Amino acid sequence: MKRRTVPKARKPEVRLPPLEPYEGRLEPDGDYEGVEFDGLDLAGQDGVGARFLDCAVRGCALDEARLTAARFLDSVLEGVRGVGTDLAGAQLRDVELVDARLGGTQLHGAVLERVWVRGGKADYLNLRTAKLKDVVFEGCVLSEPDFGGAVLERVEFVDCVLLGADFTGARLKDVDLRGVQRLEIARGVEALAGAVISTGQLLDLAPVFAAQLGVRVED
Repeated sequence: MKRRTVPKARKPEVRLPPLEPYEGRLEPDGDYEGVEFDGLDLAGQDGVGARFLDCAVRGCALDEARLTAARFLDSVLEGVRGVGTDLAGAQLRDVELVDARLGGTQLHGAVLERVWVRGGKADYLNLRTAKLKDVVFEGCVLSEPDFGGAVLERVEFVDCVLLGADFTGARLKDVDLRGVQRLEIARGVEALAGAVISTGQLLDLAPVFAAQLGVRVED
């Protein structure tokens, strides 16, 4: 039998134009194009519905920033940090997220397409009912991410750590988990149909699968 190849996620190819420095505050429904946010304190600011096109956000504080339904297109977010950043219903398309430090970020109902997450750490990432297509998580740590009810298609996890993940009610297609160095599924192991795991990961997850099937394992 011929072994089916797992389709690779398509990574973004972000080529930023020369950028103008931006030093103001975020505005609801703001339109930002070709600008760079560098080292700014954006904590608590309101950028609901804003559009970021060909932008770079570098080293900025995003604690409690309100970016609900914002759109990040052909942009780079590098070294951003924040707790409680609200990106619910946001759209990220052709975006690179590099070395971010995030806690409790709200991305429920968001749409991520051609997004490359490289390095960094995210705790309690809320991706419930989000749609992820052509997304790569590489070299990052995801602690207790919530993928409940999300749709994942062509999503790769490469050299990363995935702890306490919740996949309850998620739908997966061509999701490659083989590159996860440490894989812990807290809930929703039954939703892993459509994912590919390694033999070693299968052995590690055996107790979780057994519990899901109601199988008692005794020596």
